[in-house]
Amino acid sequence: MNAQRRRKIALVAHDHKKAALIEWARINKDTLAQHDLVATGTTGKMLGEQVGLNVRCLRSGPLGGDQQLGALICEDQVDMLVFFWDPLEPQPHDPDVRALLRIAVVYDTPTACNRATADYLISSPLFAA
Repeated sequence: MNAQRRRKIALVAHDHKKAALIEWARINKDTLAQHDLVATGTTGKMLGEQVGLNVRCLRSGPLGGDQQLGALICEDQVDMLVFFWDPLEPQPHDPDVRALLRIAVVYDTPTACNRATADYLISSPLFAA
């Protein structure tokens, strides 16, 4: 049996969605730990401290982290984006958020914006292919 391919997974969450992402990551810790993880600053720090995952931390989203992730997507350095964004809370860096989501679509990067979709992506047979 072939070993599962290491995926490059980007993880992001707005402030009011960080708890949901942390909970999802705890449930999927064993799977996530087998992959290369990158996250925006605060989210990555929380994933490391609260879940025990090894995460490459970029800048905080409002300080350029969303744009850094977009650049990684353009450079084929992200296989999947899990972005628990908050549609009910205005974000001062909304243009960056929209740019990140736009670039994920342009580069056909599987993207989950909520727990249900994240569950579908991580449990898909294509994820393990």
